[in-house]
Amino acid sequence: MTTDESPVLAKPLIIAYRDEHLIAVNKPEGLLVHKSNIDKNEVRYLLQMLRDQVGEYVYPVHRLDKPSSGLILFGFSAGVAADIQLQMHSNMATKAYLLICRGYTAASGIINHPLKPLNDFKSKTLPIKNIKPDLEAISEFARLDTIELDVAIDKYPSSRYSLVKVKILTGRRHQIRRHMKHLSHPIIGCPKYGKSIHNRYFATTFDVPRLLLHSYQMTLEHPVSKQPLLITAEPLGGFKSLMERFGWQLP
Repeated sequence: MTTDESPVLAKPLIIAYRDEHLIAVNKPEGLLVHKSNIDKNEVRYLLQMLRDQVGEYVYPVHRLDKPSSGLILFGFSAGVAADIQLQMHSNMATKAYLLICRGYTAASGIINHPLKPLNDFKSKTLPIKNIKPDLEAISEFARLDTIELDVAIDKYPSSRYSLVKVKILTGRRHQIRRHMKHLSHPIIGCPKYGKSIHNRYFATTFDVPRLLLHSYQMTLEHPVSKQPLLITAEPLGGFKSLMERFGWQLP
C-alpha cells in the first residue's frame, strides 16, 4: 500500500483539541489539506472533510505536506485563524515534530543552516534561482531514542536509526527534511531528501512506505483567552506501529 492510498476515509478525523474558537486535527498521512496542483486527481481534502464532520465552516491556519501526518489547526473564524498565523510568523507560536531518521544523531543540537528558496508548485515555470538569497533556517533537535538492527542495508554490517524531536524556529519549505539531510541523517520514507535503500527496507520489511515525519505539538497563546495553550497529536499509522515494534516511548 502506498502513502497516497492510505485508508484515510475509513474513520472520522481525530480531533486533538476543540473549543468554540479553534479546532486541531491529527491529520493522517497521504491526505491533502486542501485542493492543490500537487495532485490534480485527488478528490479527498482534509479541509472539506473537517467542515463536513463538524458541520461548520473552518479556516486553515497553516499547511502540512500530504505525506506528513499530525497536528494542523483551523479557526472557526477568519480572525482567529489570522491571529494564530501572526503568532507563527512572529515566532510566538512554536511547532515540534517527531521523525525517524537514518543513523544515530547527536543527543541534541541546533541546526543553523540557511536554505535556498524553493519554487512553489504553483509557479514551477517561474525560476527563482539567483533572484533571492539563501533564507535563514534554524531548527532545534533532541534525540529521544535509538535502535540498531542486525541487518546490513547499506555499507555497514548493521543499521542504526533514531527517533528525534525537532522544533522549528523558522518556517522554510521542507525545512526539517532538508536540515536532516544536511546532517547526513535523512528522514526515512522521504523520496526527495532521503535514501532510497532505507526507504525500501522500511516499506518492504515493516510495511511502512510513508514519510516518517509527524507534526507532534504546538504551543501558542489562545487567540481569545490569551492563556498559554499546548496541543499534542500522538503518532498515527505506520509511525505508531514502528514505535511499538522498536519499544520506543515518548517522554
